[in-house]
Amino acid sequence: MSDFRVLADRLADAIAAGRLAPGARLPPQRAYAYANGIAVSTASRVYAELVHRGLVTGEIGRGTYVRSRAATPILAFAEPPPTAIDLERNYSILPGEVETLSGALAGLLRSDRLETLAGPVAATGHAEGRAIAARFFARPGWTPTPDRMLFTGNGRQAVAAALAALVPPGERIGVEAMTYPVVKGIAARLGIVLVPIAMDGEGLCPESVAQAHRTTPLRGLYLQPSLHNPLGITMGGERRAAIAACLEAFGLLAVEDAIYGFLSDAAPLAALAPDRVVFLDSLSKRVAPGLTLGLIATPPALTDRVAHCVRSGGWGATGLPFGIGLHLMDSGEAARMGLAKRRDARSRQALARDILGDLDVRGDPGAYHLWLVLPEAWRAETFVAAAARRGIAVTPASAFAVHPGHAPNAVRLALASPPLDALATALRTLRQLAAGGDDRPVE
Repeated sequence: MSDFRVLADRLADAIAAGRLAPGARLPPQRAYAYANGIAVSTASRVYAELVHRGLVTGEIGRGTYVRSRAATPILAFAEPPPTAIDLERNYSILPGEVETLSGALAGLLRSDRLETLAGPVAATGHAEGRAIAARFFARPGWTPTPDRMLFTGNGRQAVAAALAALVPPGERIGVEAMTYPVVKGIAARLGIVLVPIAMDGEGLCPESVAQAHRTTPLRGLYLQPSLHNPLGITMGGERRAAIAACLEAFGLLAVEDAIYGFLSDAAPLAALAPDRVVFLDSLSKRVAPGLTLGLIATPPALTDRVAHCVRSGGWGATGLPFGIGLHLMDSGEAARMGLAKRRDARSRQALARDILGDLDVRGDPGAYHLWLVLPEAWRAETFVAAAARRGIAVTPASAFAVHPGHAPNAVRLALASPPLDALATALRTLRQLAAGGDDRPVE
């Protein structure tokens, strides 16, 4: 039987029944083809189908392995078990923050204020709100123009609206080869083709952008220049200038996701290419995910188009979060929280690097997450499964890869959420696992 779907079903059944356990290595494609009497091209289609179903992942230079849990290509993260130490989701609620928020928001609960907040919110908000947000989201060397600012319910909705405005269905947008997983789901639902662009230690490579665009024209780029998720790297000034020059040379537009930018002093890409960059941010990381507000700062030629997408997509802000967000920004509370979280992120990074010792840890020391390249004896999916058995949720590289069949042998550790003592305990456990515990795989 040479139908690749039938053969893929057989392997999927073996995975579901546990005959192929998480971390198990599939035979090389040529060996699998010989054993089943099929062409190598058919074996390649079988393996590609398993990748598409989220059942296996290909680790660069190492082979194809069964994933630790089933996932579809557009699923970002599963919810961690309630008992797990969560190193997957990356949000911070600092001690005393809830009490601070309670006091700051008390004035909004007056009936005269609530009447205003109960009404609808336009994509453009109102003039006072745009001025408040423009001052707050300003970066060194750049302040957004108030009349070009739009509001969404959260950062993910801002991403969706920006991509919908820039890229028609069926067209291509370049993204970092390792990217924010939700972008994969948004693109799939919008019918947008993601083109992975090669990266180095500073992020997106300009020459790779040029090559991809010359091969088949791109409609734009989506990138994270500051504290990239998941790699934690930050572009230097020269690299940002090179990307800006690339946008100009090829007439491309870019979506700059600056969700972690408040943890860095780097000037945004939008400061170098204000007519070609759609800048996105939100309050989810610096305040709280439950009290968030999304922001889009647009080039002048795109404001109306992006605003239309916010409205038609149902991605606009609602009254109460909009009012709360503006109040926190205008009162200075949001800025104070952001500064406190900058200190907290550096403290957690220092703790993690101290505990993880000589393991291969990468990323910006100011980031709330780090990238752990695993020792040769481990595979990412096996490591994730071993960590889960110890009550620790971490994320394999395959969740971030545009093509999940080509993921590095690494995991992302999100450091923001657990209390410090729980974080330290989890990191010590992961250090022991990586160094070789009783779950160490046998080659």
